[in-house]
Amino acid sequence: MLPGFDGLRFSHWQATRRDDGVVVLALDRQGAPVNALSQDVLVELGEIAERLAIDPPKGVVFVSAKSSGFIAGADLKEFQAFDRRGTVEDAIRRGQAVFQQVAELPCPTAVAIHGFCMGGGTELSLACDYRAASNDPSTRIGLPEVKLGIFPGWGGSARLPRLVGAPAAMDMMLTGRTLSASAARAMGLVDRLAEPALLEDAAAALVLNGVQRPLKQRFVGWISNTWPARKLLAPQMAKHVARKAKKAHYPAPYSLISTWERSGGRDVQARLDAERRAVVQLAGTPTARNLIRIFFLTERLKGQAGKDHSIKHVHVVGAGVMGGDIAAWSAYKGFQVTLQDREQRFIDGALSRAQELFAKRVKDDAKRPAVAARLQGDLDGAGVATADLVIEAIVENPVAKRELYQALEPRMKPDALLTSNTSSIPLDELREHLARPDRFAGLHYFNPVALMPLVEIVQHDRLDPGHVRRLAGFCKALDKLPVAVAGTPGFLVNRVLFPYLLEAASLHAEGVPGKVIDKAAVDFGMPMGPIELIDTVGLDVAQGVAAELAPFLGLQVPATLAAVEPGRRGRKDGQGLYKWEHGKPVKPDVPAGYQAPADLEDRLVLPLLNEAVACLHDNVVADADLLDAGVIFGTGFAPFRGGPIQYIRATGADALLERLKALQARYGERFAPRPGWDSAHLHG
Repeated sequence: MLPGFDGLRFSHWQATRRDDGVVVLALDRQGAPVNALSQDVLVELGEIAERLAIDPPKGVVFVSAKSSGFIAGADLKEFQAFDRRGTVEDAIRRGQAVFQQVAELPCPTAVAIHGFCMGGGTELSLACDYRAASNDPSTRIGLPEVKLGIFPGWGGSARLPRLVGAPAAMDMMLTGRTLSASAARAMGLVDRLAEPALLEDAAAALVLNGVQRPLKQRFVGWISNTWPARKLLAPQMAKHVARKAKKAHYPAPYSLISTWERSGGRDVQARLDAERRAVVQLAGTPTARNLIRIFFLTERLKGQAGKDHSIKHVHVVGAGVMGGDIAAWSAYKGFQVTLQDREQRFIDGALSRAQELFAKRVKDDAKRPAVAARLQGDLDGAGVATADLVIEAIVENPVAKRELYQALEPRMKPDALLTSNTSSIPLDELREHLARPDRFAGLHYFNPVALMPLVEIVQHDRLDPGHVRRLAGFCKALDKLPVAVAGTPGFLVNRVLFPYLLEAASLHAEGVPGKVIDKAAVDFGMPMGPIELIDTVGLDVAQGVAAELAPFLGLQVPATLAAVEPGRRGRKDGQGLYKWEHGKPVKPDVPAGYQAPADLEDRLVLPLLNEAVACLHDNVVADADLLDAGVIFGTGFAPFRGGPIQYIRATGADALLERLKALQARYGERFAPRPGWDSAHLHG
């Protein structure tokens, strides 16, 4: 035990003194695989800082005793508990106070960052005098709180603009993106880079010898926080944010900007007080509560994976847009991939698109050839015999798919998995004649594959549950979120989405301008309007899925989708419901004086909610949380609303049911309430 620490026992911190007189404080949160800043961890740190202030060493270096990373941030489960008890302000005040104790220590301080350093971990580093980081690719530094509906509240927003200048600091906090160690070094957030084995020594050298920040960095840190700069920059920042998020939907970035604008030039305590008041207010909003819930849903989806998926070689049959992009993404993520189609020209097109993906994603030119080499064209299908996973991605035709499986299965390894990327066909229709149906499942990706995070793992009653875990592990290795769904028509996402799209198409056929329909959906919180989405997916694809789902759902296919003219399939043809130029829809102006139907939002949103209720009733997914996660990550359903079921709970199931019945009386049986509206899940 160090002098001055007699009689103190710490559960989470280990204090040692180096030969050079520097005290190393190693965080090893008890009973947890990763370090997070719980209140217990902070209380101990406060006690340690108090003792160090009385008898200061030559310097203090903070490190992680866990190999998994530095600090993942605050303990969000604890944060949720504080929110329920109404004590968020106490928790924020404690974090601020402890970090201020660190900032005021009468000796130099530094952090040694290796692996992840997020949220509160970054805020602790900002309270120190210096920051060293390992140059390992795993090192990522960020302040992602805006993605949780708040902003850094333990001093991060008060300190970062002064350190690196307001433009760089606000960009980092407003986007929530993480930085590599070298990027953090370039912006002035990190003072020194080192090999992982030398990291502690590098941090110790900083506290013993110091380092002079470049004059330009110091000048930008001062000038960009002056009153004139704040008055000039803040409106520009708000305007930039408004292009991506509405203030009514996502208040956190706007609150961050206004808090900085008002108090960014004041002393540190005034900045901390302003920060605390704003973050406490944000923490109580439905947006923050829903986004934090989504964070935990994301963690749950990631946690479904088995420990070893044992998949190394993936063989994809079908080199169209979906099959080719699945193959390219799999190769990018480290798998050996063979890509088969009936003609070489289709494979060549997919390989060309793959090169575009690799050029965009693999920044290091020297590494790109090795990534590209993992993807091989395979016209004859020789890769089938050695693949661990075969993914079929041909046309949505059950006869064609079954014929393909009869040719593939006898050539596959006995332990290989066969999967289909079908978007709507029930697996019961596809598994006929399979010798090993226990190894057959659906892997339904969403377009564009590189951007959409969800993959539906489609099940049937003869599928081995162990293979579901293997496929979930494969999805995790692809950085995708897996949701296990029942193999009924449309599965989850398309079944919930298509009543919404069909009603939008009906409104369009009635003469409601597409621009008006799209605006109503975006105002609700959708990332894209439904008319633009139909064009983006392709009217031909939408028609095919609608034909599969409409009879099952008891819906009519509107004239807009009943017959698709050649050359007018949407974005890919440059003409659909909209004209498309340079990849963007040209939406005709709305006639002067046009009044949108008063029930427009209800007509769009209630069919989606109605089918979500039916999916929960039909056990398409295991529970309401998984349903919300699947619809959010598969359709982009307004994340700040928490998902369809959470939205129903917040708005009131009984009130929404009455509005649905009113639409039924006005427009007919397509709005008839589906089974499940009386479920206890909707009244929680």
